Amino acid sequence: MNKIVELRGLDKHYQQGELQVKAVDNVSLTIEKRDFAALCGPSGSGKTSILNLIGGLDSATSGKVLLEGIDLSALSNGELAEVRKNRVGFVFQSYNLIPVMTAYENAAFVLELQDIKPAMIRARVMKALADVGLAGMEERRPDQMSGGQQQRVAIARAIVTSPAIVLADEPTANVDSKTAELLLDLMEKLNREQGVTFLFSTHDQHVIDRAKRIIHILDGQVESDEQKI
Repeated sequence: MNKIVELRGLDKHYQQGELQVKAVDNVSLTIEKRDFAALCGPSGSGKTSILNLIGGLDSATSGKVLLEGIDLSALSNGELAEVRKNRVGFVFQSYNLIPVMTAYENAAFVLELQDIKPAMIRARVMKALADVGLAGMEERRPDQMSGGQQQRVAIARAIVTSPAIVLADEPTANVDSKTAELLLDLMEKLNREQGVTFLFSTHDQHVIDRAKRIIHILDGQVESDEQKI
């Protein structure tokens, strides 16, 4: 199956007093396996809302989100949690690491919620940390790491379950431009060599320049969808 995500007539509306806000307005698009794609647009355009709907962190007002052919709107809260745990990796701009846990423990956290033997967890976590350039730093806590290193831990945590897709919401927002380029090098390598599918939400030009597909979002709608050659 090449189609990882399919959005069909997706709407997300909010009520603010007497005003109805259309955060997502009749969006239809697909994300293919091995895509390295960016949802880009100004703040408030709806790109993060789309990401949250794809990841099952929010529910649509109408329309459908299909993840690997599964209609997320038809799932119970428990079933949605299983999808998030097993099939979606998340990378956030604020890293969202657990402060009292080491890099190893943060990366292992999701696997430990699954029925996986400890030896397998260790093998997968050590490989993921090595893949993101953190071999030898497994025992460091977030407060002992730079922002770029913390984001590498977050990427390791996102890929360690071998998800169908990694959703990255402004992943370079809290790092300097040099670190941003290094993080993008890393994610590009994971996409190229391991086939990891990435969908970014961003207005960072570094990300836009590196993405292979640019989906412009404006006022909750897809304004254009450009595949780079």
